[in-house]
Amino acid sequence: MAGITQLGKGMMTLGCLLFIGLMSLWFGDLEEDRAHPNRSPTSLIENGVIAVTLKQDRQGHYTVRGLINNSPIDFLVDTGATEVVIPAGLAERLNLERGRAKRASTANGPVTVYQTNLTRLSIADLHFDNVSGVINPGMNGTAALLGMSVLKHLELTQTGNTLVLKRQQ
Repeated sequence: MAGITQLGKGMMTLGCLLFIGLMSLWFGDLEEDRAHPNRSPTSLIENGVIAVTLKQDRQGHYTVRGLINNSPIDFLVDTGATEVVIPAGLAERLNLERGRAKRASTANGPVTVYQTNLTRLSIADLHFDNVSGVINPGMNGTAALLGMSVLKHLELTQTGNTLVLKRQQ
Protein backbone atom coordinates (compact mmCIF):
# COMPACT_ATOMS: atom_id res chain seq x y z
CA MET A 1 0.00 0.00 0.00
CA ALA A 2 2.87 2.37 0.82
CA GLY A 3 4.30 1.88 -2.70
CA ILE A 4 1.01 2.94 -4.31
CA THR A 5 0.81 6.05 -2.09
CA GLN A 6 4.35 7.05 -3.04
CA LEU A 7 3.58 6.45 -6.73
CA GLY A 8 0.43 8.59 -6.42
CA LYS A 9 2.36 11.41 -4.76
CA GLY A 10 5.03 11.21 -7.45
CA MET A 11 2.44 11.34 -10.23
CA MET A 12 0.69 14.27 -8.53
CA THR A 13 4.00 16.14 -8.20
CA LEU A 14 4.88 15.42 -11.82
CA GLY A 15 1.43 16.60 -12.95
CA CYS A 16 1.76 19.84 -10.97
CA LEU A 17 5.23 20.52 -12.37
CA LEU A 18 4.00 19.85 -15.91
CA PHE A 19 1.03 22.19 -15.37
CA ILE A 20 3.28 24.95 -14.00
CA GLY A 21 5.69 24.50 -16.91
CA LEU A 22 2.94 24.73 -19.52
CA MET A 23 1.41 27.78 -17.84
CA SER A 24 4.83 29.47 -17.74
CA LEU A 25 5.28 28.90 -21.46
CA TRP A 26 1.78 30.18 -22.23
CA PHE A 27 2.13 33.31 -20.08
CA GLY A 28 5.66 33.87 -21.43
CA ASP A 29 4.32 33.86 -24.99
CA LEU A 30 1.48 36.15 -23.95
CA GLU A 31 3.95 38.59 -22.37
CA GLU A 32 6.23 38.42 -25.43
CA ASP A 33 3.24 39.27 -27.65
CA ARG A 34 2.52 42.33 -25.49
CA ALA A 35 6.15 43.44 -25.59
CA HIS A 36 6.59 42.75 -29.34
CA PRO A 37 3.11 42.59 -30.93
CA ASN A 38 4.36 42.97 -34.53
CA ARG A 39 6.93 40.16 -34.72
CA SER A 40 5.17 38.58 -37.70
CA PRO A 41 3.44 41.39 -39.60
CA THR A 42 0.96 40.49 -42.30
CA SER A 43 -0.39 42.45 -45.24
CA LEU A 44 -3.91 43.00 -46.43
CA ILE A 45 -4.08 43.69 -50.16
CA GLU A 46 -7.30 45.24 -51.49
CA ASN A 47 -7.91 47.22 -54.68
CA GLY A 48 -4.20 47.53 -55.38
CA VAL A 49 -3.40 48.89 -51.89
CA ILE A 50 -1.09 47.04 -49.50
CA ALA A 51 -1.91 47.68 -45.82
CA VAL A 52 0.07 46.55 -42.78
CA THR A 53 -1.53 47.15 -39.38
CA LEU A 54 0.75 47.60 -36.37
CA LYS A 55 -0.18 47.51 -32.68
CA GLN A 56 1.53 49.61 -30.03
CA ASP A 57 3.94 47.82 -27.74
CA ARG A 58 3.84 48.22 -23.94
CA GLN A 59 5.78 51.50 -24.13
CA GLY A 60 3.36 52.95 -26.70
CA HIS A 61 5.83 52.58 -29.59
CA TYR A 62 5.27 50.98 -32.95
CA THR A 63 7.92 48.35 -33.51
CA VAL A 64 7.84 45.84 -36.33
CA ARG A 65 9.93 42.96 -37.63
CA GLY A 66 11.18 43.50 -41.16
CA LEU A 67 14.08 42.77 -43.46
CA ILE A 68 17.11 44.72 -44.62
CA ASN A 69 18.80 43.03 -47.57
CA ASN A 70 16.90 39.83 -46.65
CA SER A 71 18.17 39.78 -43.04
CA PRO A 72 15.53 39.99 -40.28
CA ILE A 73 15.70 43.02 -38.01
CA ASP A 74 13.42 45.02 -35.76
CA PHE A 75 12.35 48.55 -36.65
CA LEU A 76 11.04 51.34 -34.47
CA VAL A 77 8.74 53.60 -36.51
CA ASP A 78 10.19 57.11 -36.09
CA THR A 79 8.68 60.01 -38.03
CA GLY A 80 11.35 62.27 -36.52
CA ALA A 81 14.17 60.38 -38.22
CA THR A 82 15.05 61.74 -41.66
CA GLU A 83 16.41 58.41 -42.88
CA VAL A 84 16.54 54.80 -41.76
CA VAL A 85 19.03 54.84 -38.88
CA ILE A 86 21.02 51.70 -38.16
CA PRO A 87 23.16 51.10 -35.07
CA ALA A 88 26.80 50.38 -35.95
CA GLY A 89 26.70 46.85 -34.50
CA LEU A 90 23.68 45.97 -36.59
CA ALA A 91 25.22 47.57 -39.69
CA GLU A 92 28.32 45.42 -39.20
CA ARG A 93 26.19 42.27 -38.90
CA LEU A 94 24.37 43.26 -42.12
CA ASN A 95 27.69 44.01 -43.89
CA LEU A 96 26.59 47.54 -44.74
CA GLU A 97 29.23 49.83 -46.16
CA ARG A 98 30.00 53.09 -44.42
CA GLY A 99 29.83 55.90 -46.93
CA ARG A 100 30.67 59.53 -46.45
CA ALA A 101 30.50 60.99 -42.97
CA LYS A 102 27.98 63.70 -42.18
CA ARG A 103 26.63 65.46 -39.11
CA ALA A 104 23.14 64.72 -37.85
CA SER A 105 21.02 66.18 -35.05
CA THR A 106 19.56 63.63 -32.64
CA ALA A 107 17.67 63.77 -29.37
CA ASN A 108 21.07 63.28 -27.69
CA GLY A 109 22.68 66.10 -29.63
CA PRO A 110 24.76 66.27 -32.81
CA VAL A 111 26.55 63.10 -33.98
CA THR A 112 28.62 61.93 -36.91
CA VAL A 113 26.82 59.31 -38.98
CA TYR A 114 27.79 57.50 -42.16
CA GLN A 115 25.68 57.35 -45.29
CA THR A 116 24.72 53.88 -46.51
CA ASN A 117 22.41 52.39 -49.10
CA LEU A 118 20.00 49.57 -48.36
CA THR A 119 19.47 47.46 -51.44
CA ARG A 120 16.08 46.26 -50.16
CA LEU A 121 13.96 46.96 -47.10
CA SER A 122 10.75 45.00 -46.50
CA ILE A 123 7.93 44.91 -43.99
CA ALA A 124 5.49 42.12 -44.84
CA ASP A 125 4.50 42.84 -48.49
CA LEU A 126 5.78 46.42 -48.42
CA HIS A 127 9.08 46.46 -50.33
CA PHE A 128 11.45 49.38 -50.94
CA ASP A 129 14.55 49.31 -53.13
CA ASN A 130 17.67 51.50 -52.87
CA VAL A 131 16.72 53.10 -49.56
CA SER A 132 18.87 55.85 -48.12
CA GLY A 133 20.07 55.14 -44.61
CA VAL A 134 22.70 56.14 -42.09
CA ILE A 135 24.88 54.17 -39.73
CA ASN A 136 25.02 55.70 -36.25
CA PRO A 137 28.10 54.54 -34.27
CA GLY A 138 26.70 56.05 -31.07
CA MET A 139 23.39 54.23 -31.24
CA ASN A 140 23.04 51.14 -29.05
CA GLY A 141 20.71 48.20 -29.48
CA THR A 142 19.70 45.97 -32.33
CA ALA A 143 16.67 47.85 -33.68
CA ALA A 144 16.85 50.32 -36.57
CA LEU A 145 14.77 53.48 -36.79
CA LEU A 146 12.32 53.36 -39.68
CA GLY A 147 12.61 56.98 -40.77
CA MET A 148 11.17 59.24 -43.42
CA SER A 149 13.30 57.87 -46.28
CA VAL A 150 10.77 54.98 -46.18
CA LEU A 151 7.77 56.51 -44.42
CA LYS A 152 7.41 59.27 -47.05
CA HIS A 153 6.29 56.54 -49.48
CA LEU A 154 3.46 55.43 -47.19
CA GLU A 155 0.14 56.70 -45.97
CA LEU A 156 0.11 56.51 -42.16
CA THR A 157 -3.16 56.34 -40.23
CA GLN A 158 -3.15 56.11 -36.44
CA THR A 159 -6.34 55.24 -34.59
CA GLY A 160 -6.23 54.38 -30.90
CA ASN A 161 -3.33 51.98 -30.39
CA THR A 162 -2.98 50.93 -34.03
CA LEU A 163 -1.00 52.37 -36.92
CA VAL A 164 -1.81 51.37 -40.50
CA LEU A 165 0.91 51.64 -43.16
CA LYS A 166 -0.53 51.79 -46.70
CA ARG A 167 1.00 51.91 -50.16
CA GLN A 168 -0.23 51.47 -53.71
CA GLN A 169 1.05 48.25 -55.30
